[in-house]
Amino acid sequence: MNKAELIDALASKAGMQKQEAKKALDAYIEIVTEQMSKNEEIALIGFGTLTPRAQTQRLARNPKTGTPVMIPARTTVKFKPGKFLLEAMNAHLKKA
Repeated sequence: MNKAELIDALASKAGMQKQEAKKALDAYIEIVTEQMSKNEEIALIGFGTLTPRAQTQRLARNPKTGTPVMIPARTTVKFKPGKFLLEAMNAHLKKA
């Protein structure tokens, strides 16, 4: 699903115009971006938790040439799915 499809689905589920859904999604993305840049965790109970995570500098290899390359330290985002999301994703396994 891409952003346009997500906007369509959000508008349909929430009973709103596509323009309103786009504004809501853009606001959500902006808020998440701001919080992650401040190293703040975002917890959506039942859905999951977004946590900023520091990665240290490390040595890797260019897969094409085999040349060692130093990957600089950076911050990334870890997503830990919540209970209800995991249950929904694995519901088909319980039926079998």
